[in-house]
Amino acid sequence: MQTSIQETPAVATTSPPLLTIDSVSKVYDTPQGVYPVLDQISLTVESGEFISVIGHSGCGKSTLLNMVAGFSKPSSGSVYLEGQTVKGPGLDRMMVFQNYALLPWKTAFDNIYLGVQSAYPHLSRLQKVAIVHEHLALVGLTEAAQKRPHQLSGGMKQRVAIARALAIRPKVLIMDEPFGALDAITREELQDELLQIWEEHRITVLMITHDIDEALFLSDRVVMMTNGPSAQIGEILKVPFARPRDRGRVMEDPRYYDLRNEALDFLYNRFAHDDEI
Repeated sequence: MQTSIQETPAVATTSPPLLTIDSVSKVYDTPQGVYPVLDQISLTVESGEFISVIGHSGCGKSTLLNMVAGFSKPSSGSVYLEGQTVKGPGLDRMMVFQNYALLPWKTAFDNIYLGVQSAYPHLSRLQKVAIVHEHLALVGLTEAAQKRPHQLSGGMKQRVAIARALAIRPKVLIMDEPFGALDAITREELQDELLQIWEEHRITVLMITHDIDEALFLSDRVVMMTNGPSAQIGEILKVPFARPRDRGRVMEDPRYYDLRNEALDFLYNRFAHDDEI
């Protein structure tokens, strides 16, 4: 099934793409032989776009984002950021993980401060502190600045992780199922907050999610991966809803259900796992 809702993204494309994934493949050597994870992935991302990547477990979503982050290198092909080959991790790309990745012995303030200190060693302490407080306020955690992770809820921990990533002011924010460990209510709250932050700052976002509704609500485009091994980009949905977005209005739009049904058909009919057919 191919829906007719394939409109131009909300983001202008007059300038060269911020991020280019060019014919990227990834294989791993295993005791059983070579295992091809990704095969000839190509994608361009414009500055300020919000892109979600969905697909079944094992289709290489995290592998792809790890190559964008510079944690892993392609077996063939290249990743380019502003025309420069990505050769390793950098402060121009920051990742937010599902498990928060906070230092447990540091306060919320200190977890963010460490990132700011590494990104801006030339700034005075007063300037660094100001950046930390600005981003704590951005995620609504001013009152929790001196709390350690064990004193924070899951949603608060993820707010700290998002604030830490944004405080470094990266060109690309990479998110690997950032809300996957949260309850439904907290998840929706953080989706709304992330969307508000994105609206204000228009940072480029690449996000992995298993949640079709989350992808459609947040994204400009939804990249749907085929199953591994040798996973590829099977289809890209262009999300037409105007911004800023209101959850109620989006959910009431009949186009939303056309897109949702197309994604469901892709994942659970055209590319269902064998045990799901």
